[in-house]
Amino acid sequence: MTMHQYWNTTKPDKDCSSHKTPKTAHPITVNANEAVARRLPFSDTRDFDDATKGFIGTIPDAVVLNQNGQQVWSMKKYDFLQTSRSPDTVNPSLWRMARLNAIHGLFKVTERVYQIRGFDIANMTVIEGDTSLIIIDPLFTVETARASLTLYYKHRPKKPVSTVIYTHSHSDHYGGVKGVINEADVQTKKVQVVAPSGFMESVVSETFLAGNAMKRRSHFQFGMSLPAGVQGFVDSGIGKAAALGTVTLVASTINIENNLETLVFDGVKFTFQLAPGSEAPSEMLIHLPQFQVLNMAEDVTHHMHNLYAIRGVEVRDANKWSKYIDSARVNFGEKSDILIAQHHWPTFGRVNVNNMLRKQRDMYKFIHDQTLRLVNHGYTSKDIAEILHMPSSISGEWSTRGYYGTLSHNSKAVYQKYMGWYDANPANLNPLPPVAESKKIVEYMGGAEAVLKRAHDDYAKGEFRWVASVTSKAVYANPGNIAARELCADALEQLGYQSEASTWRNAYLLGSLELRHGPQRMPVSAKRATISAVSNELMFDYLAIRVNATNAEGKHIILNWNFTDSKEQFVVTLENCALTNIHGSSAEADATVNLDRPTLNSILASKITTLEAQNKRKLVIEGNKASLDLLISLLDEFDELFPIVEPRV
Repeated sequence: MTMHQYWNTTKPDKDCSSHKTPKTAHPITVNANEAVARRLPFSDTRDFDDATKGFIGTIPDAVVLNQNGQQVWSMKKYDFLQTSRSPDTVNPSLWRMARLNAIHGLFKVTERVYQIRGFDIANMTVIEGDTSLIIIDPLFTVETARASLTLYYKHRPKKPVSTVIYTHSHSDHYGGVKGVINEADVQTKKVQVVAPSGFMESVVSETFLAGNAMKRRSHFQFGMSLPAGVQGFVDSGIGKAAALGTVTLVASTINIENNLETLVFDGVKFTFQLAPGSEAPSEMLIHLPQFQVLNMAEDVTHHMHNLYAIRGVEVRDANKWSKYIDSARVNFGEKSDILIAQHHWPTFGRVNVNNMLRKQRDMYKFIHDQTLRLVNHGYTSKDIAEILHMPSSISGEWSTRGYYGTLSHNSKAVYQKYMGWYDANPANLNPLPPVAESKKIVEYMGGAEAVLKRAHDDYAKGEFRWVASVTSKAVYANPGNIAARELCADALEQLGYQSEASTWRNAYLLGSLELRHGPQRMPVSAKRATISAVSNELMFDYLAIRVNATNAEGKHIILNWNFTDSKEQFVVTLENCALTNIHGSSAEADATVNLDRPTLNSILASKITTLEAQNKRKLVIEGNKASLDLLISLLDEFDELFPIVEPRV
């Protein structure tokens, strides 16, 4: 199927949205994007052929609604991507990727292997067992996963789902699980859930402990509140966008602990290669020998991935990542005619599969090794990001372009992993905090008016990076300086228009939008319902990071916790403004709290008070009943829209 045939089949709508007050592309931006169009091999359209190969069907505009009739997913707003010619306000390379990621529907990969793509930011892979279905990665939300399975059933036999496999610990690969299975069926062992070693611990460390900050920063990485359009959101690089439905989690019942472990599910053989610390702390790759299909999860996709995601994440090990790819090549490369992943489209043909694996292997190895070479020459992370360039044999491949990660921030990630945040210059060891520093810089430069006069001149010359930097200082020195905000917004906007990386474009354009209009609350947001799957111990770790140290000063609380459902016992101690937990009980406890886990979840979600829970006999407190309420009163609630492009008041 050609791209033209695909668009005609899916009949996209013509409507699209845009910024309230967008600016046009500056002549410097126009020239920069035209240079990209001349430099890259746009005549190579093989990816479009692969992305539409095996297309079976879709639903109009891939529209998915939640139970309240609100739209949580739709491709309708991306109809502006129908034209192959990129507008002046979008990097031509990113425009190409945005068009590829707009392809949606059910696709046959090979016999008994199917993928639903374009119904969320990730793919859902369906393997047909002898009598049931094995689903790999049930997307980000319940609503999109359910819609995807419904689409599959529209075209294929309605076999029950017997197995769900999570390839790794990121929520876009497990969040929709309750859209394809019922947790009660897992508890009765009718359905099994398979995950790599360390899966649950990794989920919690990202989703809960730093979850609020990551969610807010994700708005910038994914442009979640940007309007779609040629002057706004066009893509997320790794996929089109993240759905805005209900995020769930069902704990795994089978954990893959041994590398190259082979299991058979309903007549289908799976070989699992563990890849911890690659794209995710807990990750595994999958080979399907019966079908000669290699599933590289998220370790090999059609772009350069992140060694550090700008939403905030632990730095990933590029050296390990490269080695995992090479191990997969050695173990499975000559046994695989198709390479799939849980994002993007397949790669067909054994030669192409092995070429893809080698190029991806060498891309991450190059970034790792060459960054450290320059580190050992004494260069700082900022220096390295400017002088390091990929070899043409890699940069000339579409599959290694920086649509999600970039060479710039990936090299900085390698520096950070080995050297940390400090560049060894003592002047940078204990600098002033951002507001105080900004005020001094603006003062030294002759005041805000002088700064803005020179910044306007530099903007006219196309020096957008510097203008964004210096006007940001002016905003931090005085958030009420409208002229500084406007000029900073204009500079960020031009940087966004030039960016090949979707993540950079989204961050720049949302920064610009928030400078002009303030943080944008989305009318429908993702609802997380993953807390019930978290262990009691990890739940107490999460409560510990919510303790307000200032308010907890001088407080000393010891609580015994008896969970009536799991029969687990914990001692939770608040002392020295730190909340610790350990298995067991203490004779020195102020009180003993008896409840089941769902009751605790409801209390923490403010669905029920401790008094109401006691009145309903869902909570029994022996001893000082006020001690539990005191502890809860010391827990912070986090602002989901804390400021980023301007200082906290």
